[in-house]
Amino acid sequence: MASSASALQEAISTLGLGNGLLYLLGRLMQKLSSDRCRIIRYYLVAQPVPAAYVPVCKPSATDAVEVARNIDEITARFPRPPSVIAHRFARQHTCLVASSKGEFSGFLWYANDFYEEDEVHCRFEIDQPAEGVWDYDVHVEPRFRMGRTFARLWDAANMRLSEQGIKWSFSRISAFNKQSLQSHKRMGLDVLAGLSFFCFGPLQIMLSSCFPYFNVSWNGSGRPVIHLKSKH
Repeated sequence: MASSASALQEAISTLGLGNGLLYLLGRLMQKLSSDRCRIIRYYLVAQPVPAAYVPVCKPSATDAVEVARNIDEITARFPRPPSVIAHRFARQHTCLVASSKGEFSGFLWYANDFYEEDEVHCRFEIDQPAEGVWDYDVHVEPRFRMGRTFARLWDAANMRLSEQGIKWSFSRISAFNKQSLQSHKRMGLDVLAGLSFFCFGPLQIMLSSCFPYFNVSWNGSGRPVIHLKSKH
């Protein structure tokens, strides 16, 4: 009983009352249903891409960020299933890969036009694709997380996107990941909406603060489509 009270107190202290309770309820649902039922909550955010690119990190002769290709040997070191990586390249998504002294240290992906969410059944569409992209799966290897890899990846992304005339990078962040929210806030994110997904096997119920506000889908059929546009 004491441990349950402690977990509740910690969740509320870290995530706030609403998100803390949803997080614990979701964990309980997963445990009781052997992972068949869960709760997932996102914040949809937009990060401004600086029109005049100014790097955060100083250039380094031993560190690099490059555009990865499906044929590159380094993709074999990605901590994702090869089929997932191949599917992303087939969709023509862009992957920026970071290395430090020749060692793989992280990657960042972004997509144009739309993104099919792979954690829940949902499609995100950018209303003005000439001005926006969808960034996702920003990964930094554990031994490099106290270093500059995260900042270098975003330096490279902002440089490329700025040159292409992109003004906004959209993404979704777990409302249960305080560290990720804080990292994005430092980059001036604009919170657009909150989305909650209640998944019961093939049944999915979505509640959101943006259109369509409420959606029920079955095994992906009738999944919601969220249109993305900056507030500015």
